[in-house]
Amino acid sequence: MQAQMLAPAAVLVLWSLVMLFWTGQARFGAMAKSGIDLKEAKPGGRGQDLDGVLPDKATWKSHNYTHLMEQPTIFYPTVVILAVMGAGAIDVALAWGYVVVRIVHSVYQSTVNRIPVRFSMFFLSTICLIVLAVRAVMATLLHDPSIN
Repeated sequence: MQAQMLAPAAVLVLWSLVMLFWTGQARFGAMAKSGIDLKEAKPGGRGQDLDGVLPDKATWKSHNYTHLMEQPTIFYPTVVILAVMGAGAIDVALAWGYVVVRIVHSVYQSTVNRIPVRFSMFFLSTICLIVLAVRAVMATLLHDPSIN
């Protein structure tokens, strides 16, 4: 069950890279339409400097990419812990639930971005992560090495 437990994490990594490229495409396209020339940008500028400069729809992808660099950093080690300790079918289902909801959240935030719906998806994925984290703690603290 180790590979099955790691697969959702691999998919979320790949999805994060999709969001990175979608962010770049949206930003560069919006900058071209706005007449912004990167050669004239002030040194040391950051992506968030474009908030309020570019249309909101162009920056939503970047905001989501940032989110994918935040909470999932807790998801990845949790999945690895469970894979190493011996994940069960429930762990795999919760990990896939987390990833599917995060991908749907990404698409929604990047296109529609209504906060109540987005928050509901975030909350649901967080519940999956909390249960996974509790199961990882139980798998490690309650592990009996004499069983192996």
